[in-house]
Amino acid sequence: MKDALLATLIDEHATVEAFASLLAYEEKALVSADGMEALPQIVEQKTTLTQRLAGLEKARDAQLAGLGLPGGRKGIEMACDGDTRLASQWALLKGSTERARRKNLTIGMMIRTRMEHNRRALSILRGETGNGAMLYGPDGRLPAFGL
Repeated sequence: MKDALLATLIDEHATVEAFASLLAYEEKALVSADGMEALPQIVEQKTTLTQRLAGLEKARDAQLAGLGLPGGRKGIEMACDGDTRLASQWALLKGSTERARRKNLTIGMMIRTRMEHNRRALSILRGETGNGAMLYGPDGRLPAFGL
């Protein structure tokens, strides 16, 4: 049973590494001028990998239950006690997960910054500058001031 658990941890690690690589690709797409076209496909791939990770986590919890251990972090850490192969693979998985988490936070900040920039630009274009004068009308043209 521990061999199956080890195989699941190896699969989880490979999937998290693939997810982290995809995050690096997403970051490059966000900073390049023509990278926006790649984002829908990246989101699709991230969704697929996230679903795969959820399935692997369920499999891991089922395997832990088969060993009479609780699910989640507590159970896997109990399984790692005295098993260097499991402990080593669990350490790799935790490291990869932490790197992916940090990269994901960075990308989230980049997206929020870009959205705020776009919000401000739209606000200016709509004339929401505080003085009440519109810069552009709804048709994209300058309003006829007093004409």
